[in-house]
Amino acid sequence: MKGSLKGAAKAAKLRMKNGFWARCKEEKEEKMKLALENGANELEAERYFKKGVEKKIRGEEQDEFYERVKEMLLSEGEVSDAIGRLTDHEVYDKLTYEEKQRYTLDLSERYLRALRRFKKECEFEGF
Repeated sequence: MKGSLKGAAKAAKLRMKNGFWARCKEEKEEKMKLALENGANELEAERYFKKGVEKKIRGEEQDEFYERVKEMLLSEGEVSDAIGRLTDHEVYDKLTYEEKQRYTLDLSERYLRALRRFKKECEFEGF
């Protein structure tokens, strides 16, 4: 526990030294201005950009599944067979009937989360 706390403190100090917070503030102010000009809700935009900073701090990598969904939505929009297109048939074809049902339900939930995330990004970042 001590090592992780010490490491977190060092990382925080480094962020302060390197002007991380000043850059985040400038970037957030620019994006907020654009979002508000485009009619976005101020509180929702604030929450959205705060989550973006939190992801930067945690060093979260891009979600591979989300990137696939995003690419599909950008190129073709919302399609009726999205789940079929996102299904990994190498995995799916080996599953039992019950496992296929769970796989499809899980994939549907992940797709809906990715779709909501995409719509928020479009709303606040002006795709």
